Amino acid sequence: MSSAGVTILNPVLNEPVVFPTHLYSKLDLCSKESILIYLSISGSMTPMRVLESDSIESMKLRIQTCKGFVVKNQKLVCGGRELARSNSLLQDYDVADGNVLHLVLRLSDLQVITVRTVSGKEFTFHVERDRDVGYVKQKIVKEGKEFVDFEEQEVVLNGERLEDQRLIDDICKHNDAVIHLMVQKSAKVRARPIEKNFELSIVAPQLNDGRDYDGDGEKCSRQYDVGEIVRRKPPDSDFLLEPVIVDPQIQLPSVIWDMVNSTFDGLDSGHYPIRSMEGTGGVYFMMDSLGQKYVSVFKPMDEEPMAVNNPQELPYSLDGEGLKKGTRVGEGAFREVAAYILDRPKGGHYPLFDDEKGFAGVPPTFMVKCLHGGFNHPGDLTVKIGSLQMFMENNGSCEDIGPGAFPVQEVHKISVLDIRLANADRHAGNILLSKAGEDGQPILIPIDHGYCLPETFEDCTFEWLYWPQARQSYSTETIEYIRSLDAEKDIALLKFHGWELPLECARTLRIATMLLKKGVERGLTPFAIGSIMCRETLKKESVIEEIVQEAQDSVLPGTSEATFLDAV
Repeated sequence: MSSAGVTILNPVLNEPVVFPTHLYSKLDLCSKESILIYLSISGSMTPMRVLESDSIESMKLRIQTCKGFVVKNQKLVCGGRELARSNSLLQDYDVADGNVLHLVLRLSDLQVITVRTVSGKEFTFHVERDRDVGYVKQKIVKEGKEFVDFEEQEVVLNGERLEDQRLIDDICKHNDAVIHLMVQKSAKVRARPIEKNFELSIVAPQLNDGRDYDGDGEKCSRQYDVGEIVRRKPPDSDFLLEPVIVDPQIQLPSVIWDMVNSTFDGLDSGHYPIRSMEGTGGVYFMMDSLGQKYVSVFKPMDEEPMAVNNPQELPYSLDGEGLKKGTRVGEGAFREVAAYILDRPKGGHYPLFDDEKGFAGVPPTFMVKCLHGGFNHPGDLTVKIGSLQMFMENNGSCEDIGPGAFPVQEVHKISVLDIRLANADRHAGNILLSKAGEDGQPILIPIDHGYCLPETFEDCTFEWLYWPQARQSYSTETIEYIRSLDAEKDIALLKFHGWELPLECARTLRIATMLLKKGVERGLTPFAIGSIMCRETLKKESVIEEIVQEAQDSVLPGTSEATFLDAV
């Protein structure tokens, strides 16, 4: 999900989609290879006849030809796995006759809105359909010139008062060309502001046996279960927001506290979380106290793709595996936080946390618990646990511009992060573009790390692999940074922060770090190293997978992890 202000969507279809068949001959469609599948778009099931030899890209093109969708904004999911490789065939993903493919889209088209005020003034403007009513209010203030405080105004459609969090796309009826809105003085009684008086207390965590890294190269004599900061809620508050602290020794940096407090102030001011219409999981943009800008992005664990409360209606994972091979449903939030923790500064030291920017620039991210009615609650209102990431001001994502404009060092820093963490979901849409660098040079901001540190290398994909910068050698500064990496300290650091990596994920981190370090010592480029890790085709194993398998075949059952890594 990009935090570029776009949203998530599944358009509601009122009639079946008829897909054009002019790209196929009747003979092709009636051949033995032809299969009938069903395309699910926001609950609407549409039959579609395809060929098993169709590529994922050609299928998306057929959908685009029919409805005018943009190919890069489509995601197809079948059998709990995203069909992510455009050049692969349907048969490579084992798509068979009768299968259901879930189509997830992003809409960013403009909607014409006319606004009439009680004083009789009327004006028209355009707004993206993925915006919400709160944003429309701000436009009214700017366009109407007569409203000072838009929070005092109500927006009405056909006599129905629209809540600020309602999306424009949600209120469109039968693809209305124009939405006619009425603005009037709010009739609701405003509650007296509550004085923000918070009391922080530490809940003493239970102790158990174990050893842990304390950040200075020493071992702690004990490991902590989940302890937490308890924030006393204001009277009559209907929300909760707390960072999840696993050890009272951990000192959160000011950048994390600022993000949490700004998010809390936004909720306290009555601004609802705004669910993104982009991506396959529940993602919420959190507002500041004035409701004028985003300050953070919240991703609840129970709303991840294929999780129990996923708002995109993706099928529930029966075996617990996520959309990417080697990942588990409900662990995406841990991986988001892990990417931030392990994105160490250039100095090469291993801080518990500080305010220094990481080498790759992963936005500050932390685990929180949050209670709010604006989240997806099919049943009773419950507390959500998930990752909270700082919203980064940006100028779009890398999919909006050709890669030739990106500085070499910016591409290289992301390549280091992705190789090291064996990222299974790096595409141009989850690299934000900021023009805030020196002399207007673009800065690339990596986001969406819910599929890093997988149990296997099977789904590792790096879009930057095909950018020209990837074929250039690493700089001396980058090589020195890579030499300072230590997988064992990384694993211990994650454990200290509450996530004890499963053996398979820890093995992936160790092998990926080993590959990166050995690669730069031999003068290999990001392209060369990344090509060892990524598959050329869906069915052909990558070089690193072959190496791992050969090592497994060469050692005896019950061999220690250290001996196995020596074999690798």
